[in-house]
Order: sequence, then structure tokens, then C-alpha cells
Amino acid sequence: MEIASEGGPGENHGALEDGTTEENSSSTVLDLTSCQLHDLDGVELLQSLVELDLTANRLSVLDPRISLLSRLKKLSLRQNLFEDAGIEPISGWDSLSGLEELVLRDNKLTKIPDASIFKSLLVFDVSFNEISSLSGLSKVSNTLKELYVSKNEVTKMEELDHLHELQILELGSNRLRVMENLQTLTLLQELWLGRNRIKVVDLCGLQCIKKISLQSNRLTSMLGFQECVALEELYLSHNGIAKMEGLSTLVNLRVLDVSSNKLTAVNDIEHLTRLEDLWLNDNQIASCEGMEVAVAGSRETLTTIYLEHNPCASSPNYTSSLRQIFPNIQQIDSDVFS
Repeated sequence: MEIASEGGPGENHGALEDGTTEENSSSTVLDLTSCQLHDLDGVELLQSLVELDLTANRLSVLDPRISLLSRLKKLSLRQNLFEDAGIEPISGWDSLSGLEELVLRDNKLTKIPDASIFKSLLVFDVSFNEISSLSGLSKVSNTLKELYVSKNEVTKMEELDHLHELQILELGSNRLRVMENLQTLTLLQELWLGRNRIKVVDLCGLQCIKKISLQSNRLTSMLGFQECVALEELYLSHNGIAKMEGLSTLVNLRVLDVSSNKLTAVNDIEHLTRLEDLWLNDNQIASCEGMEVAVAGSRETLTTIYLEHNPCASSPNYTSSLRQIFPNIQQIDSDVFS
């Protein structure tokens, strides 16, 4: 999403793809990424700015001139030194109420900032901070489509019920133990919950979801996805799952990752006709015998399969057997075929 400003006074400016000129672009987009700035003294902030990117600097205080940028749609303060007090002034800058994207990723925040003035917010990113609670999300606009709170210290899924337009929810690398309060997120398409402490799948009846990650949790069962008929990608690696089940209804599934579990056989995917990637490595599957039947529906569509670090992978005919089963296979483990 980063767009570097180009051009300067007196230069010839051509038209860009969106129909604007480079001159217009340089007056609406200011990218100061990786400039190691401690403040914005000496930086001109034009009133016409629509995007301001301050990623990877040394900022800890908001320049008050930002409050005058009434046309601003995107503001990135990613990878700086902001603490809660340093961000707090933004909650009173009413002239920024039209902001659509606010990125506070990778700072030193301990709580969700007050974002209540942003009535049209679409993207809100507070990942890689030290936030222990989702308290404060109830003030975020119900227009929000993407919410990122990964790599924090969050223990409970809460204050999400009003976000009816939400399409992407990222809560990976937190301390969550229970999947809850998702039932009103009926438009949710991507749910990322990897690296938590979740033991049971509970998607609260969500049916539009297309991508789910529950990698590196504490699951022992695969049940819970049966109603997610739109699901295209499912990531369940590094859990304690012993049996493949509850997958037969997922007719749109293209990617299935169940590597690094406790599986001894391949089950419940014989009717899936769109499967392209199947990750089964690092399990306890003893033999490839019966594989043709187990993956019958996707014999023609499967292009990638991982089975290494299973007992079956030590068979002398391992690779050749799989290539006979899957006529369009392009990759088996690390071996890529033209």
C-alpha cells in the first residue's frame, strides 16, 4: 500500500494509472519510511495530503500539524516508539474524522487507542504491541473491514459484536484460550488465530469465511468447521490432532495444512474436488497404500503434497507412487517437477 512521492517543482509530470499526475501525487502522498526521524521539524506537511507514511522512524510524539490534515485517509505510524500517552492526542483531532486507515503496528502501546472519532475507518492495525485487552474496540466504527491485533498479550475475544462489516480478523500470537463472540461477524472472510492456546473450534455459525488459521494451538480435534462451506484455506499445523474428520462438507477447500500433528491416516477428504495443496508432513502416517482412494476427488487437481517425516516417506517407491496417483502433481515435499 506504500506509495512513494515522486517528482518536484519544475519537472515534467506524466499521467499515472489512476489518471492523476505525478505532481498531484507528490502533493497528496508523503512517504517518509525509514528516515530515522525523531520529530517532523523541518518536514512540510501539505494540507492536500491524503496519505502520510511515517513507518520505521524514531517518533514518540505526534506532530500537532497532523491534526490539520483534514483530507487525510491513510496514516501509518508503524515501527516507531509511541507509547499510549504519545498516541492519545489523536483521539481529539476531529478534523481527521475521515481517516480510513490507521496503522499503529510495532510500537509500545499497552491498550487499544481511542479511535471513536474515525467514523469511516476501514483498516485498524495495532499488532506487535503490548496490548493485554481488546477493551476499547467497542468505540471503533462499525465500518471497519480489517482488524489486526496480532502479537500482543490479549486473553479474551471481546467487543467485536458491532463490527458487522469486518472481513479480516487477525488475533494470532496472543494468549487466547476460547473462540467466542464471533456470531455477529457474518461477513468475515479471514480469521487468523495461530499461536494461541485454543483447545476447541467454535466458529459460532460463520458460513462466509474463506481462510482460517489455527496453527500452533492446543487442538486435539478437527471438528467444528463443518458449516464453513465457503472455506478455501485451512491451516491447522502444530496441534495435537489424531484424526482427520469434519472435512467432507468443505467442497471449496483448496489448501489444507495439517502438518505436525498426530495423524496416522488420511480420512474424510475423498469427496473434495478442488484441493490443490495438501500438507501432511511430520505426522505418523505409516503407508501410502490407499492414498488413491483417500484423495480420490482431488486426484486431478492436486498440485502439491507434503508427506515427508512420516514413516511412509521412507518407502523406496514413495515419490514414484505419488506421481502415479496424482497425474498433475508439481511438487512432492521439496522436489519440484516441471
